[in-house]
Amino acid sequence: MPSAFDDPERDLTAAEVAKIMAAGDLQLVDVREPYEREAGYIAGSVHIELEHLASRAPTLNSDLPIVFYCRLGARSAMATQAFRAAGFDARNMAGGIAAWAASGLPVAPDGGTVANH
Repeated sequence: MPSAFDDPERDLTAAEVAKIMAAGDLQLVDVREPYEREAGYIAGSVHIELEHLASRAPTLNSDLPIVFYCRLGARSAMATQAFRAAGFDARNMAGGIAAWAASGLPVAPDGGTVANH
């Protein structure tokens, strides 16, 4: 059966990320601003603002795939490219947390929302 990780250049869908997270086989990193995180986030994700990502890279497990997300996917795509260039198995979640919420997946905490800019 093909894995969501078979094509290293392909963004993952929210549904794929949810399924892989349930198996515990990835690190999910939220690269949004603090006010966006406070409005709502994906449970189990780690929050590292995009501007602090390079300095916090050593805190991530290089043995596990990393999936980055932001609100719509542009900032997380930049993070993904940088981490791939550094040798990480990094992916972008297509559509960001907006796609996650639109797919009916839970946004934490209870009643969490996707922050507007």
